[in-house]
Amino acid sequence: MVFCYRSIFSVLIAMLGLSQCHNRHTATVLVKDTVRVINPHEANAIDSNQTPLKNMFGINGYEWNFLENPAAKNDRNHIYEANMALIKSFSAVRHYLNWNKLENTQGNYTYNPTNNGNWYYDVIYSRCKQDSIMIVADIKNLPVWMMDTYPADQRDDENAPAPYGADRSKPASYLIQARTAFQFAARYGSNTKINPNLVKVDGRPRWKNDVVNTVKIGLGLIKYIECGNEPDRWWKGDKATQSPEEYAANLSAFYDGHMGTLGNNAGVKTADPNMMVVMGGLATADVKYVQRMIDWCKANRGLNPDGSINLCFDVINYHLYANDGSVFTHQRASTGVAPELTLSGSVADGFVKLANGLKNKPEVWVTETGYDINQQSYQHAPPISNKPALVTQADWILRSSLMYARHGVKRLFFYQLFDAAPNNPEQYMTSGLAESPKRRPAADYILQTNKLMGNYVYKGTINADPLVDKYQSGKSIIYVLTVPDQKGRTADYTLNLGAGAKAIIYSLKPGANVMISSEVSPVNGELKVVATETPVFVQAVPQ
Repeated sequence: MVFCYRSIFSVLIAMLGLSQCHNRHTATVLVKDTVRVINPHEANAIDSNQTPLKNMFGINGYEWNFLENPAAKNDRNHIYEANMALIKSFSAVRHYLNWNKLENTQGNYTYNPTNNGNWYYDVIYSRCKQDSIMIVADIKNLPVWMMDTYPADQRDDENAPAPYGADRSKPASYLIQARTAFQFAARYGSNTKINPNLVKVDGRPRWKNDVVNTVKIGLGLIKYIECGNEPDRWWKGDKATQSPEEYAANLSAFYDGHMGTLGNNAGVKTADPNMMVVMGGLATADVKYVQRMIDWCKANRGLNPDGSINLCFDVINYHLYANDGSVFTHQRASTGVAPELTLSGSVADGFVKLANGLKNKPEVWVTETGYDINQQSYQHAPPISNKPALVTQADWILRSSLMYARHGVKRLFFYQLFDAAPNNPEQYMTSGLAESPKRRPAADYILQTNKLMGNYVYKGTINADPLVDKYQSGKSIIYVLTVPDQKGRTADYTLNLGAGAKAIIYSLKPGANVMISSEVSPVNGELKVVATETPVFVQAVPQ
């Protein structure tokens, strides 16, 4: 269902009496999610998108989350196992990777270790591959030497990734970043046949007995790379905010050196045609921004032989935090809101519709969403009834995964692994799903759900309130029942499992590695279930 967002928000904002402020990521005021309910028998035959639920369990993190041992902070050449145990709760990590780490001085690339920070990326990425954790490397922020091309009063590492004074509408203005992308893809991508003369590292020792970087090609550790972060960051002003056309030009350079015109050492695809380029997650979840990028590609990159538009990205990506503010009018929020009570689902529908309308059919990802614990943050998850904020956060995090699976998003990443600043009331400072060395309930819920049904695929929703989602893996079926509310409400629902069937009910438990389970016998094939705002899982066991 398509909403006229601006008209809805203008009315609701006026009713709520909210005032405008310049805060990023405000999302959506209270509007019930629209769900397509299907007949249970139709669900058996529905042609789903075959996206496993585990793809909805990504996390945002940094290199220090993997490597920094609090007892030996300068020892950064191996994995800190206490944190790795937490990271393994998730199926994927979006690695915030500052460009300055890769290219501390212009044209000199370091990875293992980095000259800036002494981080060992080969160690991180190898371990993630070993543990089946997908990495998307998000190369973001200006290196200091490029930032210093700006006048002193305009220096910000979130400026557009081009030297000061460059024509930001031209792909060539982003050549330096495109060369860095080439080098990264040459090392960590899957192409082993790159001309080694094109691959560079800074092999100079920094001190006596220093570990030096060496050229490596086609390590096969990274499949996805993201170009920047929030190119539409309006709160940073003109020097940082890229128009859709400017960002498309940026991406075209980053993607394939603007179709090879920027040289044989520029662009991700130039190094590894198999590496997938993710557009930087949009701060304002505006489908029109992406449509204008697509229009730019058609005008400036033309069509492929099959008639599809020669896009400069493989994945559409945006950010959205569910609260009572407005992502479109930048109206200040006052609290986080349960995901189903916002326009988050309808916004996802808009992006998925855009993607599916293209011949290329790029995937749609949401790489940032989440909730704070500090009750002074406008993005906080509140206590509800007898549930503390940590458990509400857990409920809403898991329900976000279920919601985005319901609406056809292919991957979801939560912000973030650990708090940015514990006890800080600013938004996004206390969004951690864990606090080393333990998980918070949100990570418990993700781990437990992933263990139970990470490989199950969403097949449809057979009831709207309570929500009853059907998932399937082979012949095994699990129903997920959720009350889409935020006031401690419960609702009775009767599942028809068929004559002779048995069932196992699974319940989430904070602090545990697995769910609590109990086997039950339906009466005449019918099982009465009490659904709550914490999802309940029912596995059908045919006889």
